[in-house]
Amino acid sequence: MQLRSNDGQSENTGSAAFGLAFCLLGRAESVLLARGAGFDFVVIDMEHGPIALGDMAQAAAAARAAGLPLWGRVTGPAAADVARVLDCGASGVVVPHVDSAAQARHVAGLCRFAPRGRRALPGPLPALDYRVVAAGPLCREAEQNTQVIAMIESAAGLSEVEAIAAVPGIDMLMIGSNDLADGLGHRGDLAHPQVRAAFARIAAAARAAGIGFGVMGLPGALLRSHALDLGATAIVATNETNLIVEAGAALLKEMRGMTA
Repeated sequence: MQLRSNDGQSENTGSAAFGLAFCLLGRAESVLLARGAGFDFVVIDMEHGPIALGDMAQAAAAARAAGLPLWGRVTGPAAADVARVLDCGASGVVVPHVDSAAQARHVAGLCRFAPRGRRALPGPLPALDYRVVAAGPLCREAEQNTQVIAMIESAAGLSEVEAIAAVPGIDMLMIGSNDLADGLGHRGDLAHPQVRAAFARIAAAARAAGIGFGVMGLPGALLRSHALDLGATAIVATNETNLIVEAGAALLKEMRGMTA
């Protein structure tokens, strides 16, 4: 599924794309495991684990060869490696904790070439198969294959979400479900009406701005009400840690039940 059109707008094909995040196993092989399982994209999470930029670059190379979009998640708007994630081959950068339009403009400026931003001109890019391309075509082609995803995870971000969505160069709003609920005073209660209303407001802001809407950290029981019914086109279904632990526990329960 194509997650981004060439004009920088979210491309809603009528169904959502489902991704798998990696917090510990940021390896090239992990990308192939995700593809083999049928996921539509992967997120390499460098915020919540030991994965480093070099690991992400290797995973990005495998993802490109496999034809699978890969997004790198940094630590926040002030992270030093926002643009380097793109230079190292990711097709998108996920920036958590975007709490204001000013922060969104800062992020977009780092990720976009002039005149849209201030991203430094790199050498040959892995996203362009390291082809030697003149600066003009290089910038145009790289821009067409870059997604900038701003995460809304706090009451402050929610209060400015319409302004954040309207920032040129931002392609998608993604909700960090647990942090947003926590920031609204409802830790662990994603079904709370105030949290559901926040999801709807963020989705509406993305829709009004003509950009994508995604969610991360949402349990399956709330997928319809908090994502699909709101027009989400990118859903990070789970991470590899939860997947292994939950599937492993279910398998052991089944097998041990046979010995009872």
